[in-house]
Amino acid sequence: MKILIAGAGIGGLTAALALTRRGFEVQVVEQAAELRELGAGLQLSANGVRALAQLGLGEALREVAVEPAGKAVRLWNSGQTWKLFDLGAESVQRYGHPYYTLYRADLHRLLAEAVLAVQPGAVMLGARTEGEEAVLTLENGAELRGAALIGADGVHSVVRRHILGPDRPVFTGCVAWRGVIPAHTLPQRLREPIGYNWVGPGAHVIHYPLRRGELVNFVGIVERGDWQVESWTEKGDVEECLRDFAGWHEDVHTLIRALDTPFKWALMGREPASNWTEGRVTLLGDAAHPTLPFLAQGAVMAIEDGYLLARCLEASRHDPQAGLLAYQDARIERTSRIVRGSAENAKRFHNPALAHAEGAAAYVDREWSEEKVRARYEWLFEYNVDEARIALPV
Repeated sequence: MKILIAGAGIGGLTAALALTRRGFEVQVVEQAAELRELGAGLQLSANGVRALAQLGLGEALREVAVEPAGKAVRLWNSGQTWKLFDLGAESVQRYGHPYYTLYRADLHRLLAEAVLAVQPGAVMLGARTEGEEAVLTLENGAELRGAALIGADGVHSVVRRHILGPDRPVFTGCVAWRGVIPAHTLPQRLREPIGYNWVGPGAHVIHYPLRRGELVNFVGIVERGDWQVESWTEKGDVEECLRDFAGWHEDVHTLIRALDTPFKWALMGREPASNWTEGRVTLLGDAAHPTLPFLAQGAVMAIEDGYLLARCLEASRHDPQAGLLAYQDARIERTSRIVRGSAENAKRFHNPALAHAEGAAAYVDREWSEEKVRARYEWLFEYNVDEARIALPV
């Protein structure tokens, strides 16, 4: 059975690796001229690490990632700090796997190398496609046919359009800044192996180390209505970013000034889809369930999708359509809950109560109490891709 995959991002390559590990032939088609990922960081909680370890990448991940000691909240103007939860050994003890922060490009490279080691011709580059009915039509008119087509072509998915029609995102009123900073240019206090989340009225900032501590990832999200371009490659400038965080703690300004070229993109909201499968065509990752970045589960969802997709197709080798429906059934409730939970977190990070120290202390103590943090994250981290229930259609 040959499986076609549109898109060679993290989700598409995870699906390709999981499928080849189970004996499937795959053809991944990618419009980019070279196999690489954009420079940005990501957080990989134990549920995602578990899936990648099962695909044979556990040791390779350890060599490129950072295993942070924990997460903490800091107040936008004073820098007051509240510890959220420990990670490190506690993540392994509670969930069986570590929590990592890593450079997207490093994870992408590991996945690509693993896929090509199993099936050297699996990835076709520089090929724009139209995809429907388990057929990929290339820009030159050639057609690729398979037993199933997986749309892993991101938030602006071509395959998604065939299943769900035109995309209708709604601007959230938030603009995100991102950049990666060489760690040696920062003071030691900003290089600690901790994931920091600065919260304030109308904005928040996240930073954490990448690539064995050699880099620091910066993301700043601010409420403003004058930028509505949803693209990871639009460049801004340091002065504009500083203006968006005027009055914030000097540590935040130090991070921003250390950025070479900050990128900015508009955060667009989309309601979870009630269906993303049609015949022998389905979607995964951002193509299926685009989400806001406020639970740090976007990449992890794509990894889980790829793994579960392979499980379902293996369980239904003679009926790929049934396998795709089983995959959707196994994933749609969880991913919809994550999409909605991420949107709720945006309000939590930007609450007006954070404007003043007195109100902020009470608000943080309440919203990030141990009980609420566990309710928010426990169900995410304990998820096991090998134990998730698969129900094939009768």
